Amino acid sequence: MNLDSRDSQGKSGASHLTATSSPAAAEQRSGKGAFEGTQILIEANGSPLKLGFGEVWRYRELLYFLTWRDIKLRYRQTFLGATWAIIQPLFTMLLFTVFFGRLVRVPSDNIPYPLFAYAGLLPWTFLANAILNSANSLVGNTSLITKVYFPRVIIPAAPVLAGLVDLAVAFVLLIPMLIYYQAGVTWRLLLLPVFIVMTTLLAFGCGILAAALNVRFRDVRYTLPFLIQLWLFASPVIYPASIIPLKWQWLFGLNPLNGIIEGFRSSLFGRPFHWSTITLAFAISILTVIFSASFFSRVEDSFADVI
Repeated sequence: MNLDSRDSQGKSGASHLTATSSPAAAEQRSGKGAFEGTQILIEANGSPLKLGFGEVWRYRELLYFLTWRDIKLRYRQTFLGATWAIIQPLFTMLLFTVFFGRLVRVPSDNIPYPLFAYAGLLPWTFLANAILNSANSLVGNTSLITKVYFPRVIIPAAPVLAGLVDLAVAFVLLIPMLIYYQAGVTWRLLLLPVFIVMTTLLAFGCGILAAALNVRFRDVRYTLPFLIQLWLFASPVIYPASIIPLKWQWLFGLNPLNGIIEGFRSSLFGRPFHWSTITLAFAISILTVIFSASFFSRVEDSFADVI
């Protein structure tokens, strides 16, 4: 009796399953889509830091393509090509040497002033160009943002990586300068990549923040060059950090470029490192990336609507 009862229940369940699946099967036979009337909404991750570096890694080929495109567009139909990456810091160094090194006689910590200025201009030029290019990257890729899905942070990240190529080209001129001025190379040169990474992090953090703000407030593109110019004079590019009065050193140290530029010079010229300043600069660079990434991820969903 119990077996018959269970068997009848099984048949009843099977008939019920067949009855409920029949409309779907009939709908498929009639040619109607199984997802007809379905809406698919793609939303960003709900975590506080919604950038999704794993997703960026999956789209690394797109990042490579956009980086290579920026490099080619920068020097397309130019007579001097990649030499422009050297010309900008070179002529700026010559100008600073004449006015600040010879006329004003700004101290340079016993380093020949051309070397002193060029070593400071290398990270500064890379940082300034990377931020400016990243700030305009989203607005300049409107059709790409509104039609194709991918992690939007890839767009402002590409100019930063492209700027590393310019930085490498600009370093070529530094080699004959070191030989000419007989600057001794020490083991500290091995730490130079650390300061390049710090500069890249700071450029990336400032770049994605400026890019996100520029989408909503188009006057950012006019304000940013002025702010960057002020940042130049607030950083030890023209002058050494040692001329800052002791009571203002703590405030001057809040500028992460202070530790980065001084680290560049210490690596190149074998001078002692100021680890407290360097550590503070590294911490500020990391915090800048975290804050900017969090802000970028919060406003990312609205880019296609307001761009």
